[in-house]
Amino acid sequence: MTSPTIVILAGKRDGKLDPLAEAAGVTHKCNVPIQGKALLQWVLEGVEDAWPDSPIWVSIHDPAVVADLPAVQKLTASGRLRMSVSREGIVESIEAVIEEAGSPFPMLITTGDNVLVTAEEIRSIHDFGMREGAGAVIAIAEKSSILAEHPEAQRRFYEFSDMAISNCNAYWLRDAASFRAAEAFRAGGQFIKTKGRIAQAFGILNLIRFRLGWWSVDGAMAAISRRFKVKVRALLLTEGAYAVDVDNERTYKIAEMLLAKRKPA
Repeated sequence: MTSPTIVILAGKRDGKLDPLAEAAGVTHKCNVPIQGKALLQWVLEGVEDAWPDSPIWVSIHDPAVVADLPAVQKLTASGRLRMSVSREGIVESIEAVIEEAGSPFPMLITTGDNVLVTAEEIRSIHDFGMREGAGAVIAIAEKSSILAEHPEAQRRFYEFSDMAISNCNAYWLRDAASFRAAEAFRAGGQFIKTKGRIAQAFGILNLIRFRLGWWSVDGAMAAISRRFKVKVRALLLTEGAYAVDVDNERTYKIAEMLLAKRKPA
């Protein structure tokens, strides 16, 4: 297979109603409108042209709530889009897609609130993973490029010895064996907000190294690779906007501004 399966995680975090969804009067955050379209509509428009034949899966608690989105109708009619009911966590939801899809590898994973995703971005991640012989790829952006987009685009960064970075909500897995690297997210991710999850996912010694700033980015990827026996690489993207998703009211307004600049509704 020359192109990956694209998986969009659009479920409710911890099964709870998101504050942005509640304010907008919808049941799922991916249905919150921004620049005239639902968040998920922007994401689907961003990924659909990356490859003309890539299957697309949306993991969501209630598929019916997005059934009327134009991109959902178009891609479903063409046979490219399938829905999977979200499970209790990120990894469990991906496991459900794998079970339902059969052998959906390589796999490109993003989120239903990643409205600034582009076909060029996810193609570069897939190409990098294939070229480097990686088992898993994490897309990242550097602090300076992120803050160049907006001074409040991110407030917290992972501080390494060579740079400060944020992730770009896009991940790539080569095959089923590489999926073991996803175990790091079994407890839900959010490492930057909950440092104890680094210890749980990667081990207490790695948490100490992270907190003391001993790691370079590549050094951290090497440590993760050793722990999960999967070659994990980080791809540094030059466009800082890729690190902006719609996580709260502040990032909603920033994403709205960046969409207005970059993508006319």
